[in-house]
Amino acid sequence: MANSHSISLALSILAFTSHVGTGFAAPVATASSLSPLLGYSPSNTLVNENTNNIQYSLAPGQTSDANIGAYLDFENIANPQPIRGTKGGTGPGPRASEYDRINSDKLAPPGTDHGDVANAQWPMVSNRCRLGQSGAGWSRQQNVGVLPAATAMAGVDMRLEPGAYRELHWHKAAEWALILNGTVRIQAIDENGRTFVDDLSKGDVWFFPAGIPHSLQGLSGGCEFLLVFDDGSFSEDNTFLASEVFAHNPKEVLSKNLNLNVSAFDNIPPNELFIFPGTPAPTDITKQNVTVTAGIIPKASSFSYHFSEQKPMEVAGGSVKIIDPTNFPIATKFSAALVTVKPGAIREIHWHTTSDEWNFFLAGKARISVFAAEGNARTFDYRAGDCGYIPKAMTHYVENVGTEDVVFVEVLQADHFSDIALGQWLALTPKQIAQDTLHLSNATLASLSKAKQYIVQGPVVATTAAISLSVTSTATTKPSTPKPSKSTAKAISTTTKA
Repeated sequence: MANSHSISLALSILAFTSHVGTGFAAPVATASSLSPLLGYSPSNTLVNENTNNIQYSLAPGQTSDANIGAYLDFENIANPQPIRGTKGGTGPGPRASEYDRINSDKLAPPGTDHGDVANAQWPMVSNRCRLGQSGAGWSRQQNVGVLPAATAMAGVDMRLEPGAYRELHWHKAAEWALILNGTVRIQAIDENGRTFVDDLSKGDVWFFPAGIPHSLQGLSGGCEFLLVFDDGSFSEDNTFLASEVFAHNPKEVLSKNLNLNVSAFDNIPPNELFIFPGTPAPTDITKQNVTVTAGIIPKASSFSYHFSEQKPMEVAGGSVKIIDPTNFPIATKFSAALVTVKPGAIREIHWHTTSDEWNFFLAGKARISVFAAEGNARTFDYRAGDCGYIPKAMTHYVENVGTEDVVFVEVLQADHFSDIALGQWLALTPKQIAQDTLHLSNATLASLSKAKQYIVQGPVVATTAAISLSVTSTATTKPSTPKPSKSTAKAISTTTKA
């Protein structure tokens, strides 16, 4: 065992070597100078602090039964706290209150949450923007790097200014796209040399199988679109670009391959172009039709689908539009629904039997509870621009918790769009079995719809006053006897539409 002299010597050497080359003589720590600060010492002083001396507000319903699980609107709550019913307590901080206000179900989860479920929510705005050249546009992506549960699909949000290109390229993964706004011209060829060109606008969809080379160009007014890839580890950095194919093959080889003089390649780009400004596309699309012996891509194999022109299925609480290989054959494993949920309504509790679900929110405020079996459940909050991911077979709903329509797209890796609805399942189960299992009355079971509803309309929750508390006493102060505040919640206004 080392004696006190050896410990003191070691500490002195450590202090000396830590300051070699700094240009000044630093004080040397010794065992004798450190010992009063390590562990208990009679000379230590304890600084008592009243950590309950904080001011905060409680949202309407925050002191109610936690198992009811009503949505807590923290939008205009001062210093929101992790309290739900009789559970939780105050938190003096430090905390990012702005984040708490838009994620109330993380700060004060409903009592029905239990255990742990992999994160199912990620704001696309939290990702780094990759900037195009000369103000031509940008992109940002979501993959397993930021949402580890999303193993089967990844997403990209991309912007092209008028006339800007996403340069000629292809991917190892298949690409499904939904246009969020504006207009774009897409162009491609297939393995047989057949050509394709089409103009698409807000709400339309395209699909390129893995390996199919294509380009995109923003038309008048530019465009923004959502890309979904069938690989959770997909990265934009791994795209095969035409500029790099030319930059990274010897010019002598390019000369032989294309039967051109080496000087023909004197001005090729030295690096990737990615997104760059270009010559505006001709208004007449036929001027860009390349006619060859192989012909053009036939209608049945079209790379585009004018989803914006499909009539939605109207239901009590909103509407649903479905696109899958039954009406867009080329997208063999991509099935999707564009869903609008009215205020107070809910995309009914359901699950998918064969696929994970990747979703993206276009408008409104929503929340989703994911039940992952074995007693594990977790609730997440979503806003426009957020991605969501729910693994296969896990139940979930999408509840509109705001005052405007919630619009989102849910994407599956499946040969047709399908789900199993909780309500329909119970309605089609013999009443005795359901009653013995869940202790529901015959009248309750008889009221269930035998048809899939997709969206169920509920009451629009009225805005009421928040509760303000000024807590200066001990932790025994209860948040159940507050004085009302004059502040009221404000409605959120979003102009994005699907």
